[in-house]
Amino acid sequence: MTKSHPAIVDLSEIEPNTRRGGDLRALLTPTTVGSTSGFMGVAIVQPGDRIAEHYHPYSEEFVYVVCGQLEVDLDGEPHPLLPEQGLMIPAHVRHRFRNVGNVEARLVFHLGPLAPSPPLGHVDTEETDAEPAAADTAHDGGHRIAERSRVGS
Repeated sequence: MTKSHPAIVDLSEIEPNTRRGGDLRALLTPTTVGSTSGFMGVAIVQPGDRIAEHYHPYSEEFVYVVCGQLEVDLDGEPHPLLPEQGLMIPAHVRHRFRNVGNVEARLVFHLGPLAPSPPLGHVDTEETDAEPAAADTAHDGGHRIAERSRVGS
């Protein structure tokens, strides 16, 4: 067994992922630091932008709002999410984040445990105007588009 070592990753070292809306940057992941129990990152959401609805079949998601005014839909029900608030999203709960304020919003996210393989870790339930969601399966959180029969259920 290899011993883990502390690692520091700067936000500027991570390429922006904008395929689902917002600017998602997974900083501390199995790829970047060799983590084995989960991964952590930052989401930057501009006014009027959103992170498309999705869910995680294997992981709980922990969110902390650093700045900005967000609204999160949890299984279709909207909730305000303000700076210095935390949120725990259980596995299988559909969620979407929207910046409803007039300044940039930033939130820190952590997911754990890891899915058995990256493509199984994230299921999109809607597409964005950016790139079709099915094209992205290489990210540490794993992603795939949900079958149309799951949308809205």
